[in-house]
Amino acid sequence: MTDTPSPHPVAPAPATADELLEVYDTHLREGEMLSADSVAQVGPVLVGRYGRSRGFISYRDLGGLDASGIADLVAEVVAPLQADPDIHVVEWKTRGHDHAPGLEDALRRHGLEPQPVESVMLGEASGLIGPLPPEGVTVRRVEDEGGVRAAEACAHSVFGGPEEDARRIADELVRRIVSGRGDMQMWVAEAGGEVICAGRLEVVADSGVAGIWGGATRPAWRRRGVYRALTAARAASAIDQGVRYIHSDSTEGSRPILERSGLVCVTTTTPHEWRRP
Repeated sequence: MTDTPSPHPVAPAPATADELLEVYDTHLREGEMLSADSVAQVGPVLVGRYGRSRGFISYRDLGGLDASGIADLVAEVVAPLQADPDIHVVEWKTRGHDHAPGLEDALRRHGLEPQPVESVMLGEASGLIGPLPPEGVTVRRVEDEGGVRAAEACAHSVFGGPEEDARRIADELVRRIVSGRGDMQMWVAEAGGEVICAGRLEVVADSGVAGIWGGATRPAWRRRGVYRALTAARAASAIDQGVRYIHSDSTEGSRPILERSGLVCVTTTTPHEWRRP
């Protein structure tokens, strides 16, 4: 007697929080550098450059360095970036679960100030599928320069910040998305011909994970399901590309929405930034 195959594939068991943290540490921390224009390794860390003006530091761990070793490493990494007149922003992200004695003090000594703490969310992409946009709202992917710049203008109007940063980010996004590299998508929600919410989808190669970024929603359209619909569309696109997990560094505004869809906070991250005076 032979076994009769099941007519439906068996879904994998949901990952535990510890398993999700392992996915994050293994695939996503250094995977943040996939979009950099150039990457150099300094000891245990990777130093990425985006365009001419932004430096970003990431790593899986700090190699067991003590406080003295970490202080020396920060100086070795940060000083050349600050000495380069083309670099205007340097970002170093700390993680809440890391063993990194003295890291935050060393960053502050070099002028990198902590920004608001973010929750690192990770979970099954399938849990985000479902919500449709409210009446009068259309969700779509944009691939042309005008659409990308309109999306980033919406994000800047919501998140604020220097105009120079907005122009730099828009230029970076246009270069990546319009070039057809295929590793990033821009999605928008529109109403009455206006972008009311915008966010990106970035698939991390060979990981089964995609990141969702942005999700800036204009104040008049909040708590109406617009962000959920935009997230559902991005998750569906990710699944079409073979992705199982969705990752997001979330503010306190978007975290509850993602938690209701089954994503888990696996750790926290605090961006530390230096900006050229």
